[in-house]
Amino acid sequence: MEITTQEFKHCDLVKVKGRVDSATAPDFSKALEKANNDGKFKIVVDMSELEYMSSAGFRALLATQRNCKRYNRGELVLVSVPQRIHEALELAGFTELFKTFDDAIEAVGSF
Repeated sequence: MEITTQEFKHCDLVKVKGRVDSATAPDFSKALEKANNDGKFKIVVDMSELEYMSSAGFRALLATQRNCKRYNRGELVLVSVPQRIHEALELAGFTELFKTFDDAIEAVGSF
C-alpha cells in the first residue's frame, strides 16, 4: 500500500494505492489521523488506484469521518471509488455517510 498526501488551500487530498487490509489498515489510519492532528478536517480520499479495502479500512474511514464532522469542522469525501469497493460500502451501509465524487478536482472544489 502506498499513501501520498497533497495539501490544498481548503483541504487535503490523500491518495491511496494498492490494498488496504488488516496488515496495512493501521498505516492508512495513521495517515488520516495525522491530517486531523495537523488541524486538517476537510479530507478527500482518492481511491482510483485502490485494489482492495477490508473492513479495517472502512473503520479507519469511519473514525476519520466522525472526527472531521465533530463540531462541524469539515468532512471526509471519497473520489473514484472502484465498483467492488463501492458495492462493499453499500452492503455495510456506509454510502449514506460519505459523499462520493468521480473527479478529484470536483471533490476538492466541493470545499
